[in-house]
Amino acid sequence: MDDQFEITTEFLHPTIAFSRFLMDPETLVTGSQIMQPIYDNADTTAPDRKIVAVLAAQLYWLEFFKSILTQGQDGVVVVLRSDCLVDFGAFYGINETESADFPDYYTVPDDLMLEDVITYEVDGPDVILLGNEDLHDPKYDALEVREVFVDLGFDEKDLPEGSCVPTLTLHIYPSDKLEATFRNSEPAIYASVVVVIFIFTSLVFLLYVYFVGKRQRIVMERIIRQDKIVSNVFPNAIRDRLYDAQAQPSGKRGENKHGLDSLEDGSNDLGSAPLADLFPSVSVVFADIVGFTAWSSAREPQQVFLLLESIYSSFDKIAYRHDIFKVETVGDCYVAAAGLPEPVDNHAVKACKFALDCLRKMRESTIKLEVSLGPDTADLALRIGIHSGQVTAGVLRGERSRFQLFGDTMNTAARMEHSGERNRVQISQATADLLAEAGLSHWTTPRECTIYLKGKGDMQTFWMRKTKSSRLVRSNGPLAPDETVATAAYSEVTERSEDSDSEEGMDKTERLVEWTVAILTSLLQQIIASRGGIVQDIKSLSAAERDTGSGRTVLEEFVPIIPLRRFEENELRRRQIPSSIDIGNEVRSQLRNYLFIVAGLYQENPFHNFHHAIHVTASVKKLLSRIVKTGDGNGLEIYNADSSLESVDLADLAGHSYGITSDPLTQFAVVFSAIIHDMDHPGVPNVQLVKENTRAAQIYKKSVAEQNSVHLAWDILMSEKFAALRACIYQTESELRRFRQLVVNTVMATDIVDKELQALRKARWEEAFSNVESATTEPPTDEDVVSEDRKATIVIEHLIQASDVSHTMQHWHIYKTWNEKFFMECYGAYKAGRADSDPSENWYKGEIGFFDFYVIPLAKKLDSCGVFGVSSDEYLNYAKANRDEWLREGEAIVKAYIAKFNKHQAD
Repeated sequence: MDDQFEITTEFLHPTIAFSRFLMDPETLVTGSQIMQPIYDNADTTAPDRKIVAVLAAQLYWLEFFKSILTQGQDGVVVVLRSDCLVDFGAFYGINETESADFPDYYTVPDDLMLEDVITYEVDGPDVILLGNEDLHDPKYDALEVREVFVDLGFDEKDLPEGSCVPTLTLHIYPSDKLEATFRNSEPAIYASVVVVIFIFTSLVFLLYVYFVGKRQRIVMERIIRQDKIVSNVFPNAIRDRLYDAQAQPSGKRGENKHGLDSLEDGSNDLGSAPLADLFPSVSVVFADIVGFTAWSSAREPQQVFLLLESIYSSFDKIAYRHDIFKVETVGDCYVAAAGLPEPVDNHAVKACKFALDCLRKMRESTIKLEVSLGPDTADLALRIGIHSGQVTAGVLRGERSRFQLFGDTMNTAARMEHSGERNRVQISQATADLLAEAGLSHWTTPRECTIYLKGKGDMQTFWMRKTKSSRLVRSNGPLAPDETVATAAYSEVTERSEDSDSEEGMDKTERLVEWTVAILTSLLQQIIASRGGIVQDIKSLSAAERDTGSGRTVLEEFVPIIPLRRFEENELRRRQIPSSIDIGNEVRSQLRNYLFIVAGLYQENPFHNFHHAIHVTASVKKLLSRIVKTGDGNGLEIYNADSSLESVDLADLAGHSYGITSDPLTQFAVVFSAIIHDMDHPGVPNVQLVKENTRAAQIYKKSVAEQNSVHLAWDILMSEKFAALRACIYQTESELRRFRQLVVNTVMATDIVDKELQALRKARWEEAFSNVESATTEPPTDEDVVSEDRKATIVIEHLIQASDVSHTMQHWHIYKTWNEKFFMECYGAYKAGRADSDPSENWYKGEIGFFDFYVIPLAKKLDSCGVFGVSSDEYLNYAKANRDEWLREGEAIVKAYIAKFNKHQAD
C-alpha cells in the first residue's frame, strides 16, 4: 500500500469491498482505495470472526482518465459516486481499544477526506479535477450515461439487516464545451454543398433537356422548312419518289439513283436513269408583268421585291385553289401548268380560269400597292399566254436542281404571252379546241389577225372573250368535269380606264396623295422626334409668318448658301424614336387636305402636271435615301467654347454627309418643294409668259412659273386651317426662316433656263468641289462651316435638278413616255400660238444636246459630290444608254409623236 495514504478507521461491511476517495495532501492527486477485509473464519455467520488482514487496491483517477480520449474530443464530464459509506467501528461494535489495534496509516485527517462524490472533466488526453461534488450541468441530465465501475455482486438479501452493497459508479455527461465542438458550420456547409450539387445537377439536367428539346425542335422546324422548300420546287408525287428512292438500301439506290443524294452532289452519272416523264396533254401558262422593267428602274430594291412577293404570293394561292402547278418565276414572268404531275382531262379549263383570276388579282394588287410603292404602280398590267400540248417534265440533276418542263409546248406558250396584249389572255388554237370540246367555245374570240411564230409560220390565236356584263355567257353545252352551275357563269376581268378606279375606292390622284401623305408623315415624325417630341402652339410666330417673304419677290430671297442646323449634344440625346411619335389625326387630316389642294392647283398639262410632280418626288425620296457618308473630314462637328471636341460628328450620327439628312426639317423641305415646284404651271416656258406679259410675269419678271408656285403653296400653307400642320414643321422663328429658305432655293433650282442662276451655281460648284479637302481633327473655323453649308446647298439644288429630269436617267421606256408628254405639251403650245418656233423641227437634235450639255454633266456631278452612292452610277449609266438609244431611234420617234398628236387632234 502506498505510504502516502492512511486508512480511515471507517470500514465497509466485512463482506463488501471498501471504496474511499482520498487526496494526497501534498500533490492533491485524487484517487480511490478499494479495500476488502480478510477474516479468520469463512463462515459469515460466526459471531466471533476477526479481521486478520485487509486487501487494498489504490486507483489514481487522473492517470486512469488520461489519454482515454483523442485530441479534439473535449468537454466530457465524469462524476464518480461511491455509496453505502459506513462507520466500521460503530457498525461492528468495535470499541476504541480494539480499534487501536489497527495501524496508524489507516487513519486520514478529516480535512483531507473527500466526500462520496467527485467530478472530472476529460479534454482529449488531458484530465481536470473540477471538485468534490457533482458539478455537471443539469441541462444535460437527459444525456447521462451511467456505468457501475465497482460491483462485487453480493445479493442484499444475504446481508445482515441494515447492510448495503457498496458500489463505485461513473456518471458521464456532455458539457457546453463538448456541444460547441459539434455546433459548427461544417454540417451546414456540407448540407449546403449537397444542396448546391443537387440544384446544379438538376439545372444541368433541365438545361440538357431544354437544349436537347430545343435542338430537336430546330431540327424538326428545319426539316419541315426543307420539306416545304422541296415541295415548292418539286410536285408532291416527284418529291415522294425522291424520298422513296433515298430510303432504299444503298445497293439498290445505286442501281437507279433517283434519291436526294443525286441532287445534293450534283451527280449526272449517265449510268443512272434520270427522273423524267412524258405528259401527253397539259396546258402551260406564261404570265408577264408589262412595264415592270421600267417601273423597277425608278424603285429601291426592297420595293421591287415587295411588289413581286405580293403579286406572286397571290398567284400561288390562286394556283392552289385551281390545282395548278407553279413551274417557276423567270424575272417578272410567272410560269405554271395544268395537267401535271397528276394528269387531268380538263386542264385547259383550269388553266384559263387560273389566268383570268390572275388578271383580276393583278389589277387589285397594283392599285392597292400604289399607295405604298408610289406612282405608276397601278399602271402595271399582266399579259398572259396559254398553249396546250405534250411536255417532257422531270428533275434536271446538277446544281440547284428543280422540276422543269421542256418541249415545243413551252416555247409556244411563251410566244403566246410575248405576242399578247396587256390585260388580256391569248390562247393557242390547241387550247381553244379543248375549251370547245368542253362546251366552252363562248369563252373565246378569234384574234383579228394571225401572228407569226418562228418555225411555225402564221398562227390563228384567240382572246379570252370579254362582255359588257363582265360575265362569260354560258352556252347550253355540257358542263366541264370540274364545273358546277355556280362556276359556269365565270366572271372575267374587263378593261378599265387607267384614270378611273372608283370601284377600288380611290382614283389615281387619291392614291398618289395617300402615298405622299405617308412620306411626309414619316418626315414629320422625325422632325418632332428631333425636338424631343415637343409640339407647342405657334401663335407667337404669327408676326414672323406674316413677315416671311413679304416685301420681296421669291427670287430676291434666293441665297447662295443656306446655314445648316447645328445640333447640341443634349438635343441629340433628347431625340425619340420617330415611329413612336403620333402626329395625330388633326395634323394628318390637314396634311391630306393641303396635298389635295396642291393637286387641284396643277393644270391638266401633258407634262407639267401633278403626276409629274409625284414622279419628281419619288426620285427625291430615292436620292435622299441613297446619300452616304463622304469621308472623315466632311461631317459637321460640335465644339464647345474652348474649342475642344465636345460631341458629335453628324455624318457618323445619321450616316450621311454635309448635315443634309441629319436634319429631318431639311429633308421635309426638299420633298415639300418637289411636290409644289410646278403648281399652276401654264404649260409654256417662262420666256413665253414674259412675252405674253401675264399677271405673274408682271410681278416676277423672270423665273415666273417657279416663283408663282412658291407664292401659291406658301400662302395656302399659312392659312389658319393648317396651323396644326405648321406647328409640326417648325416651332421657332429660326426654323420657320430656314424652312422658307430651303423651299425657295430648292424650287428656284428647277429653273435651269435662267442663265444668271446657272452661272451662279456653276461658280459655287467650282468653289466647293474643285479641290478635295483633306481630313482634319482641328476644330472647324467659320470658313469651314461656310464651306460645309455651301456644299450642302449645292447638293440639295443638284438633287432636285436631277429629280426634275429623272426620266432621262431612268429606263428607256420611262424616258420615252415622259419625253413624249413633254413634246406633246410643247407642240400643243406651238399649235395654240403660244410658241414662236415648231419644236418638232429641232426636237431630235435638241434632245441630244440636252443629254450632252445638261443631263450627262449633271449625272457626273452627282458622282463627283460623292454623296449619292450607287445612284450616281445608276443615273449616269441610264443617261448614256438613253442618249445612245435616242441617237438611233429619235428621228422615227419624233415622227410618231407628230402623227399621234395629229390623230388625237383629228379625233
